Amino acid sequence: MSSRILVLYGSYRRDRMGIRLANFLVAQLAERGHDVELIDAQAVGLPILDRMYKEYPKGEAPEALETLAGKIVAADAFVFVTGEYNWGMQPGLKNLTDHFLEEWFWRPAAIASYSAGRLSGVRSGLVWHGTLSEMGMVVISSSLSVGPIAATLDASAQPTGDAGAALEKSFGRFAADLEWWTDAAKAQKAKVQPPY
Repeated sequence: MSSRILVLYGSYRRDRMGIRLANFLVAQLAERGHDVELIDAQAVGLPILDRMYKEYPKGEAPEALETLAGKIVAADAFVFVTGEYNWGMQPGLKNLTDHFLEEWFWRPAAIASYSAGRLSGVRSGLVWHGTLSEMGMVVISSSLSVGPIAATLDASAQPTGDAGAALEKSFGRFAADLEWWTDAAKAQKAKVQPPY
């Protein structure tokens, strides 16, 4: 069953490498028949959080915030692509995420982490797991951890070498897990509206 999936990415760095993983995921999920859109925090350009979307009077939120809120509400699932900064999460992606709350509720989320080194951003993925759960999403058990990113995906987001082959092999389970939870959430929502 085709689903609407947002792939969210948050690096603001000049020579950002994680965009390779974000683009790979968009392409692979689209190939599986999904309606996929990349949400690049840098391109959206939200300011540092002052007021959440819900804190604006109806119709008065800045245009970028209003547009993104509509996309989040319309999505069936989310994939968060995160690098690791000093054992933590990227501030750009966290800032974008924190502008919303109820808009995220009752949908599954998947985490794909990366780094320039061998640890593949897994510590950031661990931090995101708790954050996304607190924000009302069901975080799937499968995750992708990619590192070193430059040895896994080339500049056009194509898998390369042994690391790229390992990514391709692990992607199938990751995608199938996300699809199962997405279909389950859609089926339940069709039967019973969420309790809040």
